[in-house]
Amino acid sequence: MDLPKTPSFRLDGQRALIAGASSGIGLGCATALAEAGAEVTLIARRADRLDAITEEMRSRGWAAQSLPMDITDMAVVEQAVAENGPFDILLNAAGLARHSPAVDTELADYDAVMDINVRAAYFLTRTVAKGLIAAGRPGSLINISSQMGHVGGPDRAVYCATKHAVEGMTKSMALEWGPKGIRVNTICPTFILTELTQPTFDDPAKRAWIEDKIKLGRVGAVADIMGAAVYLASEASSLVTGTSILVDGGWTAD
Repeated sequence: MDLPKTPSFRLDGQRALIAGASSGIGLGCATALAEAGAEVTLIARRADRLDAITEEMRSRGWAAQSLPMDITDMAVVEQAVAENGPFDILLNAAGLARHSPAVDTELADYDAVMDINVRAAYFLTRTVAKGLIAAGRPGSLINISSQMGHVGGPDRAVYCATKHAVEGMTKSMALEWGPKGIRVNTICPTFILTELTQPTFDDPAKRAWIEDKIKLGRVGAVADIMGAAVYLASEASSLVTGTSILVDGGWTAD
């Protein structure tokens, strides 16, 4: 009797580009992909931090290199991907949040958040896809979006707008590149406790609001995102494209 064979979650022989890899969710995803066997290339602005992470990964026998850069610089991104690609996997965790009531939104804050969360994400994804198409290779392109790409939130009009945009571009890119074997998806976390979000959790009223909305009764940890990253990067998700994996503790269930 033949039983079905579970698809592999291993990433041996795959090359992964991880943006925003110097801390938080990006670092967690880079670690998960490297541990699963991928050769990881780490992107962030902090060269010293990337070098330290790369050295630690190599000490564990993982294949890793660093490419310090600002992903809002399209010319630099295109040159780096052309010289170091093609990449089978993209995991973009770079992002920015500047929250305020919508009536108080400053133009500079709007432009800064849009620049990283939408413009950079769009063109980084496009650039990696172009490399795969030119090489005639399939791939898995993943952007870290947010539960706020599916709902709204107080003082988050700009942030929500950017993440809804990422969800929309994901669907369109998936339709366009699906025939070429390139999958495009997002991971949508709830509030994850990191250095970036610590000030939010330090506010008792905001923490109470978060804990009330998360049905599982606890805030998220970076480790909660790592399994989703490996799943979407691997052949275990070979029929998954144009969608989002909500890792939100039930936030969007009501």
